[in-house]
Order: sequence, then structure tokens, then C-alpha cells
Amino acid sequence: MSDFTCYVVEKDSHDQIRSGLGRRNLSDLLDDEVLIRVAYSSLNYKDALAATGRPGVARKFPHVPGIDAAGEVAESTSPDIQKGQKVLVTGYDLGAGRWGGWSEYARVPAEWVIPLPQGLSLVSAMQLGTAGFTAALSVDALKRHEITAQSGEIVVTGATGGVGCLAVAMLAKLGYTVVAVTGKADRHDWLKQLGAARVIGRGEVDVKGGNPLLKAVWAGAVDTVGGNVLPTLLRSTHIGGCVTACGLVAGPELVTTVFPFILRGVTLCGIDTGWCKRERRLELWRRMAGEWKPDRLAEVSTEIALKDVDEPVQRILAGGIVGRTVVRISG
Repeated sequence: MSDFTCYVVEKDSHDQIRSGLGRRNLSDLLDDEVLIRVAYSSLNYKDALAATGRPGVARKFPHVPGIDAAGEVAESTSPDIQKGQKVLVTGYDLGAGRWGGWSEYARVPAEWVIPLPQGLSLVSAMQLGTAGFTAALSVDALKRHEITAQSGEIVVTGATGGVGCLAVAMLAKLGYTVVAVTGKADRHDWLKQLGAARVIGRGEVDVKGGNPLLKAVWAGAVDTVGGNVLPTLLRSTHIGGCVTACGLVAGPELVTTVFPFILRGVTLCGIDTGWCKRERRLELWRRMAGEWKPDRLAEVSTEIALKDVDEPVQRILAGGIVGRTVVRISG
């Protein structure tokens, strides 16, 4: 069948954005090595921006969001990817520069395709998705900087979000003492069930003014928020600690001094999921399917059909989504 259903974002002649389900033809997809029949995708903040036509994500219209996709190979011209193989794709230019996973079919370069690791289903791969991969890169960064479970407390900001809750769960499974940060009082018990040793409010990691160095509290940090939270974490991390940064919902500016770096040797490690090298990507997906896989993965996600995605899009933009949202594309 050459026609398929997808979620299309279009701009009309008056520059008004129109979004919703539509039909397209396989010939509309960019020519490339692997055609995937998508079974599941997910909802990420970047997808919501694309779905509402916000500048900076979708670079041209019409556009299909979805930075994650999991499904079965329908066609392949690559000797490394076989027809019928179960695969996943996260990051690269999927759902940004080219049409993404909110579609029954996606065509991508073979380099982007990850064979589904043993230990994951198509659904659980999307319960992780880009958020899980971001969390895994953050955990890996802490480990590479020799932050161990014995080093001290690891703080995770934005802990009820997709990246945050998966980082809490992964770190806890690896034996770290995790402190979760959230402004959602009704989610403290949930975060503790995922593995947080304790839960604190946002104000404790959002200190304005004062000395360039604060009391050293954290061995490491996973920051998904940005804004003033990131310099607060840098100012309050122990000697030799590591702070990873992957988000900017509280703002993109970084206002700090060099003191955390030259007096405590703190490392600020940026996390980029989009263009991570394939070898590292394969290794981290293997770990997420094995020893790093959260024990309560199903409890961090909700599944919806593609036709029902509009309401969750508005909620994630308003900060009202907890955990992960898996988008069912086809059976």
C-alpha cells in the first residue's frame, strides 16, 4: 500500500498552522536506505513544539513530528539492515529536518537505525525513547567522570519529566543515592517508588545571589531544567563532581563564575542525544535493555493513539505531563 496515515503539520497561505491526521504517499518521503513501518513513537517536548509549528524545530512545511520511532523494516537497501527486522530510531534529524515517527512509515539512513536490543519490546523501546537515551548518556557521563555509588548523593532536577524520572530509576538501579527535585507535591511517593532516596522542592536548587560557591552537597547532578538551577548546582557540587546538562525549560542562559571549576574541579558535561556516535549509541541501548533497564518502566509511561495526541501536546507544553507518553501508530 503506497498511502499511509500520519500526523501532518502544515502552514497555509496566511501563515496559520494546521495540524492533524492526514494521508500521504510513500513517494512523499525522502529517498533513503531503510523504510520502517512504525508501530510506536512517543511524545517529547520537541515534538509538541513541532506539532504546534513553533519556529526552530520544523524547518519546512508540511512536516511530520516524532523524534522517536520503533517498528519493523519494510524495505532496506543496506546489507546491515534486513527486511522484517525490528528496529528503533531516536535523534539525528528525525522529526526535525525530515519527517518523523508520527507516521505509519518513515524512511531513514541505515546509519540511524538501531536493531531492537534483546530485552526490549517495541513498546518498551519507546517508553525509553529519546528521554531514556538522554538519561543514559547522563548516567554514563557521571560514570566516566568516576562518580560512583559511594561518592555521595546525586541530584536530579525536573524529576517527574521523561528524562528526570528515567534518570532517577536508572541511577537507583545502579545503587546511587538519588535526590529528586520536583515542584509537584503529589508525586513524591511516585518518585520514591522509582528509587529516589528523598525528594526536595525546586527552591533548594534555585539559589539566587550569595557567594560564588555554596556549601558542597552533591557528588553529581543530572539537570534537565537549566536557567538559574544549573549554576546553583555547579556552586553546590563537591570537589571533583560532575553536573550534566540537557534541558533549558527554565531558560538557556548560564550565569556563573569560574570558581566551581578552578576551586573544586567541577565538570559541566553537556548532553547531546541528536548526533551521538553510533558505537556509543549501540552500547547504551544494550545497557538500557539490560543492567540499566528500570524495574518499573511500565509505570513511568502512558500509551495513547496517534489520533488522540493533540490534548497531550498542549499538556506537555504547559508542564502538565508526568513521565513518558508512548504514541501508538499502528498495531
